[in-house]
Amino acid sequence: MSLSLKSIPLYVLILAGMVVGVLIGFVAVETEGQSVITDWIKPFGEIFMRLLKFVAIPLVFVSLVKGVANLGNVSALSKLGLRTISLYIGTTIIAVVVGLTLAEVIAPGKIVPSESVGRLQDKYNATVAQKSVLATQIEEKAPLDSLVEIFPENLINAMSRNDNMLSVIFIALFVGVAILIVGKDATAPLMKVIDSLNAVILKMIDLIMKLAPIGVAALIAGMVSDTAGDLNLLGALGLYALTVIIGLLTLIFIFYPLLIKLFTKIPVSKFLKSMIPVQLMAFTTSSSAATLPLNMKTAKDKLGVSEKTVSFVLPVGMTINMDGTSCYQAISAVFIAQVLGIELGLQQMLILIMATVISSIGTPGIPGGGIVILIMVLTSVGIPPEGLALILGMDRPLDMLRTAVNVTGDVAVAAIVDQSTDPHK
Repeated sequence: MSLSLKSIPLYVLILAGMVVGVLIGFVAVETEGQSVITDWIKPFGEIFMRLLKFVAIPLVFVSLVKGVANLGNVSALSKLGLRTISLYIGTTIIAVVVGLTLAEVIAPGKIVPSESVGRLQDKYNATVAQKSVLATQIEEKAPLDSLVEIFPENLINAMSRNDNMLSVIFIALFVGVAILIVGKDATAPLMKVIDSLNAVILKMIDLIMKLAPIGVAALIAGMVSDTAGDLNLLGALGLYALTVIIGLLTLIFIFYPLLIKLFTKIPVSKFLKSMIPVQLMAFTTSSSAATLPLNMKTAKDKLGVSEKTVSFVLPVGMTINMDGTSCYQAISAVFIAQVLGIELGLQQMLILIMATVISSIGTPGIPGGGIVILIMVLTSVGIPPEGLALILGMDRPLDMLRTAVNVTGDVAVAAIVDQSTDPHK
């Protein structure tokens, strides 16, 4: 019996695309053919990413409007929102504590050779300076500027920027609340349009996901080609990378399964297996926003989370729930402090926890979105932001893994919220 591509699970095809991408990347490096990757292969990865980003804002907007409108009343919205945000903040705090604990126990920064530190600083000083300027611009804002920017003055402008997701969420919530207040009878025609848009967007996602293996292969090939020259430098940071990996895998395979076991009726094995395609997609794209369509589909179709919960909890989680990023930032801050000989006391550790949790809210769900935020976290505890140069070479592969953690945490919280909303599940 012949085996067709349709019968092969999506995660297997994505994994195959990753392997092919690695092989292509290494062949290009060995044959000095990086220009071929840049000119003829990486563009297909960029096309795939553009398509995913293209549907991100329409998906978030339509899903949230639909989710809020289907709650029935404003009281139900406030309860769901409070429960969701509380859980997201709670999981983020635990992720930061896990990161700090591992960084203190393993102490990766205390074994990095000084000559390796010098080379890394020389190589990445320009990038650090650029990121520092962006961080300074954020720090110079008035305390409530970030809050003000959530409320857009122009609908078209707000809906046209992928880095402005908080504004999109506000617009969707505002529209959804207005629909609840006006009532079902008056808004029935509008809800039919929303339902139709939702169906069209989901079909667009299905079509885009058929390109996933090709897009993933192109993205991985480009990454291998771009970073192969830095392997010696990356090797000096092996223990740091291992510490981050241990922290992130602890969240995926211990913390989230424990939450699922204690607070839902979903079998842990089913949860872990269902999340594999989502995690691979997040790993290869390094983008929570790009992974959101598949994440929502998986939560509904594979784990049985209600559409009402998924439509509200996952888009919000994509913006404010960054467990993997927070764990990584905690380890990175301690690592840099250790390398530079800076001792962090209890007060600084507490400040680090608060700064990491607060700054994770609104971190862009795109590749490298946490770097600027990390500089602000470092500054909050007196660590020179130039120390970021020490870890930039490792950021891309670790960004891939922490994004996989972020999306897994989103679904875990959605499952818990859904269980608490409907105890009979």
